[in-house]
Amino acid sequence: MTSIQDYAAVTGEDVIDRLRQLARPLKGIKVVHVNSTYVGGGVAEILTKLVPLQKDLGLDVRWEVIRGEERFFQITKSFHNALQGIPAPLGDASFKVYEETGAQNSEGLRSILEDADIVFIHDPQPLPLLRLCPNRKGKWIWRCHIDLSHPYRPLWNYLRNFVMEYDASIFSLADFSQPLPHTQYLMPPSIDPLSEKNMNLTEEKVHGAKIEFGLDPDRPIMLQVSRFDRFKDPLGVVRAYRLVKPSVPALQLVLAGGGATDDPEAEAVLAEVRSEAGTDKDIHVLQLPPDAHVTINALQRGADIVLQKSLKEGFGLTVTEAMWKGKPVIGGDTGGIRLQVVNHHTGFLVKTPEGAALRTRYLLRHPDIALAMGHKAKELVRQNFLLTRNLREYLSIMLARMFGAPERIELE
Repeated sequence: MTSIQDYAAVTGEDVIDRLRQLARPLKGIKVVHVNSTYVGGGVAEILTKLVPLQKDLGLDVRWEVIRGEERFFQITKSFHNALQGIPAPLGDASFKVYEETGAQNSEGLRSILEDADIVFIHDPQPLPLLRLCPNRKGKWIWRCHIDLSHPYRPLWNYLRNFVMEYDASIFSLADFSQPLPHTQYLMPPSIDPLSEKNMNLTEEKVHGAKIEFGLDPDRPIMLQVSRFDRFKDPLGVVRAYRLVKPSVPALQLVLAGGGATDDPEAEAVLAEVRSEAGTDKDIHVLQLPPDAHVTINALQRGADIVLQKSLKEGFGLTVTEAMWKGKPVIGGDTGGIRLQVVNHHTGFLVKTPEGAALRTRYLLRHPDIALAMGHKAKELVRQNFLLTRNLREYLSIMLARMFGAPERIELE
């Protein structure tokens, strides 16, 4: 298991020393994280690494996952879409299933949650749990990983009644937040530089992944890694590829990803992507298992062009991952991608398949510029988006809530 000391090789000893200093007053406190899945999606990926490191620093940390029937996850997927601006036909019947599932989960979690000093509730799925734990002693914080900049108002008005009862909330960006009667913190997500998905790989490993999936290692590769989700716009990526193909006939496209256990739409989107790809042998649609971390790493390192052409994006961990590997990213001009892709410096921001095609052609024709942008991209991640920074901010927020520190925390 990775320890906090292992990160010193990437961040320097000073960063690790500061983390230990922050954690010292929190030693032994009971912390619980609750979300809706152990596997698939950025939240589970972050918690898989964050929770063990918090334990390594001396905190008593648990990670719990709520359970639900398929209908519940269909409803919460609609919540996810609606909170990012897509109107949804949600009404009393949906809200009843949502609240009843929360009540069912509270039966098994109540004693754990009520005994905790700090509870982090991630995203809307477990949001009602606070109201169902009347004897709670600790501080409860809602961690929203979703772009709430333009939510579907009827749904947000409903969910806001739950959020208001929390002691604080955390958003990835200022633009994602909404007016609330409690303290709000801003915390972009992060990647683990030592994980299988981000560690260094040999050239042989990268080459082997290309061969495994039928790619020609001597021809350029255009790649998007993401869940099969309409907000990731995989169909738009296929259209961008087709616009580039006449001028770069050797181009290959890889759409690699999978679903999450709390996302019932993934199979339908995957079918749409395969239909759009048709019989083009240079389009490779890869449905990868949740633990295909080394494969994703190799594909990102072996790609000539990396896209994340999202239409909505809370943050976009795949952008950070590719940048950490020295790749400039062509990203959708939306949400947290804007925080990472500094237009014309660490990549390009685009709104349309035509824009993505234009930037793809440019980078393929100017590999020296792509290399220089990739160097800037990696350094931006080193300074801002590694797990150690995320860990520091969680510790700082816990200190503030436990010991009454000022509501505004600015970390250098």
